[in-house]
Amino acid sequence: QVHLVASGGGSVQAGGSLRLSCAAYGSLTGYYNMAWFRQAPGQEREGVACSSARRINYADSVKGRFTISQDNPQRTMYLQMNSLKPEDTGMYFCALGWGLDGSLVRSDFGYWGQGTQVTVSS
Repeated sequence: QVHLVASGGGSVQAGGSLRLSCAAYGSLTGYYNMAWFRQAPGQEREGVACSSARRINYADSVKGRFTISQDNPQRTMYLQMNSLKPEDTGMYFCALGWGLDGSLVRSDFGYWGQGTQVTVSS
């Protein structure tokens, strides 16, 4: 069983920065993907960034602004978010799975954190 704990959300003005963290607990074997998804009110949950052993992948909407990284010994994943925009507002979820490298497909992830809110004001 795997348990994910996300933290680091908050409220910022447009152009600001936030750093999200996600700690993984439990039995982890093989190569796995860790990713961030977000969900705005009334919208579908969408993939933002994925970190795999062989690939890092970003949604087009965040390329050049967000950076995903992992500290494997600490089993922690980060999302550095710069130049934030109001449309980045939403609940951010970390996820873990064993799908294709760099996947941003929700169904490829079986473990989810509790979500952390990010609010960007204009």
